Amino acid sequence: MAGGFFAAFGATACCFGPLLLVSLGAGGIWAARLRALEAYSTIFLTVAVLLLGTAFWRLYVAPRRCTSGDACAKPEALRRQRIAFWIIAVVAGAMLLSPFAMSLLME
Repeated sequence: MAGGFFAAFGATACCFGPLLLVSLGAGGIWAARLRALEAYSTIFLTVAVLLLGTAFWRLYVAPRRCTSGDACAKPEALRRQRIAFWIIAVVAGAMLLSPFAMSLLME
């Protein structure tokens, strides 16, 4: 899940990164250099979708491989993992869609 989140951030680093940095008060010319990552956004986008898809598959489709004494055998652990997955998926989805939304708003 963390890999999918960071890959989503990498995919939008050209657009979302400078906006986030300026919002936090950290600006400058070096923030504009993140635009160079735009060429790699397709790779990051693909990695993010694959990693989030793998996390979804492991949480909802694949059978659990836990013994009765493991922490992962508890239903509340699976519930917390699923909640964390959906929070990360929504945030990553918003980051992945932000360049498209900004291009529509700029027209």
